[in-house]
Amino acid sequence: MARDQRVFEKESRKNGFFRIAGVDEAGRGPLAGPVVAAAVVLPADVVLPGVTDSKKLSPAVRDRLYDTIYSQALAIGIGIVDAVEIDRINILRAALLSMAVAAGNLSPPPHCLLIDGNHRIPIPIPQRPIPKGDTLSLSIAAASIVAKVTRDRLMDRYALWYPEFDFSRHKGYPTKAHKEAIRCFGCTPIHRKTFKGVREHIA
Repeated sequence: MARDQRVFEKESRKNGFFRIAGVDEAGRGPLAGPVVAAAVVLPADVVLPGVTDSKKLSPAVRDRLYDTIYSQALAIGIGIVDAVEIDRINILRAALLSMAVAAGNLSPPPHCLLIDGNHRIPIPIPQRPIPKGDTLSLSIAAASIVAKVTRDRLMDRYALWYPEFDFSRHKGYPTKAHKEAIRCFGCTPIHRKTFKGVREHIA
């Protein structure tokens, strides 16, 4: 029997919260590019077959579900924290900040947040961190897809600015080809200069 992906949303409604936002981020691990978060408020009765943790889906499926989520959601907010800020405050704080920005960009504002992971985010809204939330909550799963597709599309744009790095292929993650490009060409303004694999090559 399939797991009910609305358990946490149903519990939240029983507690008096009706605009419930799932929140997730993409891009903690790359050597380049921003960390991007999404916050998604879905209708209580929405049906979204196939929506789950974005990492379990192919790019083509993610793109299709991204469009479906945008057509069905009551509200979507995006938060982006760039490499300069990641280097300044560290990647965990940057990821939490991106999620706070995404939630703050929702209109109308949510009554509560369901957040992927173990950490609360710095925003004064009732919230519940849920480990592995992107597989347990439909709202968080939807946010994981929106965050991942949004970030991938940003990296495709950066690939046009820095063609020697082939960002459209690896999205900034530490692949062998990406690390070799850093060795050959140095780092770009979107590289995370405090990350191992980049900091060794800063002149």
